[in-house]
Parts: sequence; structure tokens; C-alpha cells
Amino acid sequence: MSARTKWLLLAPAGLVLIGAGLCVLVGAGYEMQSGAPFMRWFIKGTYSLILVNGGISVFGTAVRFRVMMDTRQIIRQELKRNYKKYDKRKKAPSQKRDEA
Repeated sequence: MSARTKWLLLAPAGLVLIGAGLCVLVGAGYEMQSGAPFMRWFIKGTYSLILVNGGISVFGTAVRFRVMMDTRQIIRQELKRNYKKYDKRKKAPSQKRDEA
């Protein structure tokens, strides 16, 4: 699987996990304020932290793939420029020799 495909899959998945974790966290907070048993809102709160941290981790991995893609693009552009400069230098002296 290419880095672009991984980025396209992981970035939205990470954002969805973060959003789901925050929704569960709000629900746990509501249950805590409404007087629900301790274990119910505690487990929901813990689950929400797992979702949020997992989402941050997945999104961070997506960012890593995006940086890798951008770095490759910059390197390829620089190599292309350097090859063009090298070709101009290589062709210039040979043309002068042919004319003389």
C-alpha cells in the first residue's frame, strides 16, 4: 500500500476516533453529574480516553506519512533541477569543441 493510500485512510480514521472519544467523554461527564454509579461513568471515561489517545496516535501516523510524501516530492524536485543543471554544463563544453 502506498504512503498516499495510508495517509488517506489513517487521517480520517484518526479524526473519527478523536471525535467518538470526545462524545463518550461528554456522556461520561453527564452521567457523573446526574448521579450514576461510579463504575458506569468511570468505565465510560476510561474508554473515552482510550479512544481519544488512539485517535491521536492514528492521526499522528497519518501526519508522518504526509510528511514523508512531501519530503519525497521536494527531494525529487531538487534532483530534477540538479539534473537539468548538470545536463546544461555537460552539453556546453562539447558544443564549443565542435565549433573550434
